[in-house]
Amino acid sequence: MNPRPYLHQSAWKSDELSGHDDWIVHLDAEDIREIDQALAHVKSDDIHIPALSQSDFKVPRVAQKMARVLSMLEDGCGFALIRGLPIERYSKADAALIYWGIGAHLGPASAQNAQGDMLGHVRDLGANWKTEMKARGYQTRLHLPFHNDSTDVVGLLCLQKAKSGGASRIVSSAALHNEFVTKHPDLWAVMCQPFYVDRRGEESTDQKPYYVTPCFNYLDDRLFIRYNRTFIESAQRFPEVPRLTSDQRRALDLTDSLCKDPSFFFDMTFELGDMQFLNNYVVLHSREEYEDWPEPERKRHLLRLWLRTPGFSRLPDAFADRNADMTAWQKQPRPPVFDISEIVAELAH
Repeated sequence: MNPRPYLHQSAWKSDELSGHDDWIVHLDAEDIREIDQALAHVKSDDIHIPALSQSDFKVPRVAQKMARVLSMLEDGCGFALIRGLPIERYSKADAALIYWGIGAHLGPASAQNAQGDMLGHVRDLGANWKTEMKARGYQTRLHLPFHNDSTDVVGLLCLQKAKSGGASRIVSSAALHNEFVTKHPDLWAVMCQPFYVDRRGEESTDQKPYYVTPCFNYLDDRLFIRYNRTFIESAQRFPEVPRLTSDQRRALDLTDSLCKDPSFFFDMTFELGDMQFLNNYVVLHSREEYEDWPEPERKRHLLRLWLRTPGFSRLPDAFADRNADMTAWQKQPRPPVFDISEIVAELAH
């Protein structure tokens, strides 16, 4: 392909977002009444995650707002924040049902790890992703470098905030792509070539411990970006993986440099009950390190969804190997747990 800018609403810079908040969708009192009725219905019918479907969680007014969110994710800026859920009203289990039910109006959920977890806990479990190959960033309070997840849309629901820090930072990877195209076409070509990415211990018995994909991918006039330098670097631990070339390192360095540029990144702070949704193909996300509360019940706690949305029914062929992981994980979907000892036990896998 010839390098050309991706002319799309998702290719934004931070100054284009300043001064307006049309990326925030507000829930009003009538929406909450509707949500409470839907929650009561699924509980009375004894419907649980992951069996709970969109048709079970009937919220017509909220569904209209979710249709707008879906449009923002697939065809707009690539991210949205839903605000106004009075999270203090609900137990964590009920909040999970609400979150799952609302998310189902964007698309079906997919498993997030080899244990088949359908609803993830983003909580500091004392892990260190820098030194433990099976640890994940969402299990730590450490700074998370920019990356995207291996699904169409990632969502987070804020149950508890940190004592300090932990702000969400996002970057339009589509805008980064355009910077490569216009100012560094030689490195754009590098980003279109294959990179080896570590599976970090989540491979099946018949899979290699890494997969291969370009960072810049295209299909049907759409841009699909996959970027996780941490996992690209850790794949170098395998002797059969080709060493990163000087040009590849230059391209990765340029990506990281642009992500740190205030003209590209955009910060948002979560309030209790906020639901953030990001299109992984055109948005990268990061998180600053945070200080947590000493009391276990006050510790920062988010719930995470991985969703498949209808606009991405076709994906680049390069994604097939990684998507096979989630297909395998989906065979034994695990319902959410809320006992802290069970959550901590994830680190033993």
